[in-house]
Amino acid sequence: MGKILSAYLFPHPPIIVEEIGKGQEKRANKTLEGSKGLAKDIKERRPSTIIIITPHGPLFRDAISISTQEYLKGDFRNFGVANLKLQFENNLELVNNILKRSGIEDIPVAKIDEDLAKDFNIDLELDHGALVPLYFVDKEYKDFKLIHITYGLLSPKELYRFGQLIQNLVLESEEEVAFIASGDLSHKLSNEGPYSYSPYGEKFDKELVELLRKGDFKSIVSFDLSLSEKAGECGLRSLMILSGFLDGFKIEPEILSYEGPFGVGYCNAKFSVLGKENESKIFEDLIQMERQRITKTRKEEDEYVRLARASLEHYVRHKERMEIPDDLSQELLNTRQGAFVTIKKDGILRGCIGTIEPTQKNLAMEIIENAISAGLRDPRFDPVEEEELSQLVYSVDVLMEPEPISSLEELDVGKYGVIVSKGFRKGLLLPNLEGIDTPQEQVRIALNKAGIPEFEDFKLERFEIIRHF
Repeated sequence: MGKILSAYLFPHPPIIVEEIGKGQEKRANKTLEGSKGLAKDIKERRPSTIIIITPHGPLFRDAISISTQEYLKGDFRNFGVANLKLQFENNLELVNNILKRSGIEDIPVAKIDEDLAKDFNIDLELDHGALVPLYFVDKEYKDFKLIHITYGLLSPKELYRFGQLIQNLVLESEEEVAFIASGDLSHKLSNEGPYSYSPYGEKFDKELVELLRKGDFKSIVSFDLSLSEKAGECGLRSLMILSGFLDGFKIEPEILSYEGPFGVGYCNAKFSVLGKENESKIFEDLIQMERQRITKTRKEEDEYVRLARASLEHYVRHKERMEIPDDLSQELLNTRQGAFVTIKKDGILRGCIGTIEPTQKNLAMEIIENAISAGLRDPRFDPVEEEELSQLVYSVDVLMEPEPISSLEELDVGKYGVIVSKGFRKGLLLPNLEGIDTPQEQVRIALNKAGIPEFEDFKLERFEIIRHF
């Protein structure tokens, strides 16, 4: 029978690697010492296998990925130190069991091998999200096999279930396992960081560190995804899988360090496993919480959102467009405006399509058509299935008339959306989107959507919306 020894949150700034930092690592001394402390703890426990979850390996929107090479290796050449190399034997027996069980339990997991690497232009080398924690571990302890997993942009419930699945397979094996969740916290603590400062960064870090201090995994899995998006973090999903991995165990949590140099939050945390408790009900609680949230949301829907939801539900169930309801307001029936319909599931985008200018006889038909397109024709997602309908949350953005502007100074990401155009190419980005904090980001994304290079001379317009929830 296998054994779960411990789990850890490791930050992964390459600058704390001595050969890279060359003295600059002292600016993150708490993180440096915390990482050394976690590595020493792993040495004391002597796991036969370490499972590491990283944000920076092959990342897919619709699947977790797991490396299947016989040996997992990488170096720090991207950070100027090509001769600093690490290599570990992969625990392929446990990897194959994870792949098999995931298929049975309908959790999407991509097998990262040479064939998939060629198809998707994937680098098979270990990423820095794995290399930085393992650099410290390798200095203290080498007698282990490794499993390398990159979380996918799946729902929190699916990530949690995946952690539970790994736990069950470990306990069925002969392995003694330590689990590393690699991740940094907010990247927006100051303008010194990789992104512009956001007040949500400090809020996110403070709340998450307190949850880690208490070992409150239920609250970690149900954490406000809109706040995490605004904070610009990369560790929450690793922690959601960790939460499932530790499900049902008595845990002693300990925060070794937290600091925010370079505009980025780094936390070192340790979770010692003290034994098995009663069967956890966290997953069932998550499902119930989601049902209550959706019920509350639907009670508060206005007629714009009710119309969008009714349109998609009718089309998915009956394969035909609904008729315009008789009880709609005159605004919906007598005005013509462009509108966007956004659909989310488990707090994650599930589809978003709209029209810049009106294409239908009235706003009601604009919403009816765009709701169908958002659910079934957004090329980024598979079409919505009937069994998903009860889990979806909608919003509708009605667009005001665009106006031309001459510079980014006339934009405000909270107030104005942006339209960029060059000839027949046109891209739009709505205002007040999670994770978009500056006009520069807003315009860059719109240009990318339109296929317009940033150096080209393009037309710039702004518009306001009325957002309906």
